[in-house]
Amino acid sequence: MPEPFSTVSSRMIPLDAENVDTDQIIPARFLKTTEKSGLADALFNDWRYLPDGTPNPDFILNKPEMQGRQVLLVGDNFGAGSSREHAPWALTSWGIRAVISTSFADIFRNNSLKNGLLPIVVDPETHRRLWDMLEADPDAGVTIDLAEQGMLLPDGSTYDFTIDPFARQMLLAGTDEIGWVMQRSDAIDAWEATHPARVDTRPIPASAGAA
Repeated sequence: MPEPFSTVSSRMIPLDAENVDTDQIIPARFLKTTEKSGLADALFNDWRYLPDGTPNPDFILNKPEMQGRQVLLVGDNFGAGSSREHAPWALTSWGIRAVISTSFADIFRNNSLKNGLLPIVVDPETHRRLWDMLEADPDAGVTIDLAEQGMLLPDGSTYDFTIDPFARQMLLAGTDEIGWVMQRSDAIDAWEATHPARVDTRPIPASAGAA
């Protein structure tokens, strides 16, 4: 299960690229695993590593000062392309807890919300301000309060964002739909015990099938 998301304070990682698709987030050759952990090295693999396998010193995630940062600031339409839960798995495995953009691909956004990654949509003006703040101070950071659905920006101003209520509940609890149901298994069993089965599960008498 993902780690519960409450309040995150972190400097930002600037990835100034638009229309980043899921194959760029994690190339298809890494999709064979069904494990959610251990995908940190696969994140942006074709950008992070040179053809000889050595780290690309120019890529933002490889810079020493970016290590430990938990908020990714990106361009418009992040997470486009094919559906793959491995994309948020790789981001969270590296340590990313939230991504800020002006828009996300629907499937990527839904996959993120189910896997402990918070996609925050901001308006274009706020997006531009965040880039300007980072340009002025590369160590600029934000504080994200999911319970209050608000974000404290580097200049001291605040920004309110909206998250689906059920997705917010799951993120705060550090669970997903299956985990949410399993946590209520006792209540489900009690309900079923007091309600008759909707389908007759009694065995069919042998004579019933005779010609």
